[in-house]
Amino acid sequence: MTDTFPIDLKQFKKLSLDPSKPKLSDEEKATLKANIQLLRDAIVLFTATGAARGVSGHTGKPAYMIRYRRLFNFSSRFYDTVFDEAGHRVATQYILAALDGAIPPEHLLRYREAESHLPGHPELGLTPGVKFSSGRLGHMWPLVNGVAFANRDKVVFCLGSDGAQQEGDDDEAARLAVAQNLNVKLLIDDNDVTIAGHPSQYLKGYDVAKNLEGHGLKVVTVQGEDLDDLWSGVHEIVNYDGPAAVVAKRLMAPGIPIIEGSAHGHDVIPIKAAVQYLQQRGYAHLTGIYDNIKPRTSPFLYLGSSKEIGANRVVFGEAVNLVLDTLTKEEAARKVMVIDSDLEGSTGLKVIHQKHPEVFVPSGIMERGNFSAAAGFGFAPDKFGVFSTFSAFLEMVISEITMARLNNCNVLCHFSHSGVDEADNTCHFGINNMFADNGLSDVHSYLYFPADPTQMVAVVKRVFFERGLRFIFSTRSKVPWILKENGERYYDDQYEFVPGKDEVIAEGTAGYVVSFGEMLYRSWDAVMRCRKEGLNVGLINKPSLNVVDEQMISKIGQTPFVLVVESFNQKTGLGSKFGTWLLERGLTPRYGYMGTTKEGCGGLWEQIPYQNLDPGSIILKIKQLSQ
Repeated sequence: MTDTFPIDLKQFKKLSLDPSKPKLSDEEKATLKANIQLLRDAIVLFTATGAARGVSGHTGKPAYMIRYRRLFNFSSRFYDTVFDEAGHRVATQYILAALDGAIPPEHLLRYREAESHLPGHPELGLTPGVKFSSGRLGHMWPLVNGVAFANRDKVVFCLGSDGAQQEGDDDEAARLAVAQNLNVKLLIDDNDVTIAGHPSQYLKGYDVAKNLEGHGLKVVTVQGEDLDDLWSGVHEIVNYDGPAAVVAKRLMAPGIPIIEGSAHGHDVIPIKAAVQYLQQRGYAHLTGIYDNIKPRTSPFLYLGSSKEIGANRVVFGEAVNLVLDTLTKEEAARKVMVIDSDLEGSTGLKVIHQKHPEVFVPSGIMERGNFSAAAGFGFAPDKFGVFSTFSAFLEMVISEITMARLNNCNVLCHFSHSGVDEADNTCHFGINNMFADNGLSDVHSYLYFPADPTQMVAVVKRVFFERGLRFIFSTRSKVPWILKENGERYYDDQYEFVPGKDEVIAEGTAGYVVSFGEMLYRSWDAVMRCRKEGLNVGLINKPSLNVVDEQMISKIGQTPFVLVVESFNQKTGLGSKFGTWLLERGLTPRYGYMGTTKEGCGGLWEQIPYQNLDPGSIILKIKQLSQ
């Protein structure tokens, strides 16, 4: 890694622009254009290092974003933080932190590396120079309204996007801003691109400017790559008394080969695209930097699981297809609806879209409404809605889950990216999944977390047409197949899943570890190593998370200890409940539970050992409990 940042950021020239003037001078425009180009080049250079080290992340839309951060040199008229409701634009915040001297520019070359404090979404208190946590997407505007309430004498900026504006809480924020005449100014990047494609195609009728105007905001639509047009729009909204927005029409990642105008600009810039771009910009001599950056491979070699790995989040969709294949196209369309929330490629729905388009509904970044639409489809006893998004977003649909339960709706929910393994840091941790079990005792819903691809298929096939709410979880990371001690697959093609039943992976007399999902194979490694040392520990797979298997809990509760191992939030996960279940039944083994306890460290596989959930940490806990 180089000791200096390869592009000289000292070329950046501070500007102090006067928003009362409707036009930029030739000198101001030339300086602004040079600043934009400089930072665009730098962002392309350093975000592509994330691709080189094999991690994901986000680019930052450099041209559009940079021009606002230092636009007015923060005179007393303006609140001194420009907020952003799109956490994906994290690279912009990092390069601004470098310009402010909060981090050395060369540190940017560690983008998305574990423990670099440069994760894929900005987090207040983690990265020096980052002034707020943007969260996921479309979460900031309501908070910015509060900042505007607290600073009535200032103009408060919030950067937005056409993707973020799809979230329903932005509509609520718009109504409040207009009703209270808050001096909030939105600068919205309208590039007509989200992860799943183009909103103009999959969400016909959606128009950012018209929507905001309908709420009563002053809206100015401009061409985002035209500095004169853009400045004219900024001038107009800054000098307007009340909430107003500039909607900037532009391509995603303008000028960057391969990814311009496409959803690929959402993630880290691919090395090939970065190299082409940098060569065109006269930086061919810098492209060798990527040759010296390699992915960090996990040092862990696991006993008890296969070398082959499978993506359970994709297998979910393949399993749904197996169910739909048993129906005619007409039967499937009449009986099943699968609705997407702009994440079909990430949550397994893409394969359903491709093979069974008759049941598929493309939709936007509208988790609450989409979940309820799936529930409404499943309002009739013989119809079934299917909904899927990231587990972190489960927290957004709790009220809708309650409404679906009260209306006896049939919804199969797939929440991928559960736990912390390969998570895009803290705001994307899927660790509060037990929140889905929020019904009363007389109305039950089921939470399932399969341990390997074969079990995922079995779970989906078994519960697909069951009535009520069913939740299936998977991880972002791929998982191996669980193996028996003789090397055969524990779950084979003959395996049949039984809801509510725990499964013995290995019998034990010294005590039992209870685990599920991606932590099962890690727990199995720890258990096998203990058994090799003569400590006869058993292992239980608990794929049905919120159901007590009376026979199994009685069995393991009479042994010396029980240890629950999971990557859910230690405060709210299975471990926080299991000890109570034991005590309620008069069972008093020594008890321990391990889960996620800290904000993330970035990277990929590193998140698990950072939370002390690696096999070595599990072994230590087992030995503590067995003493």
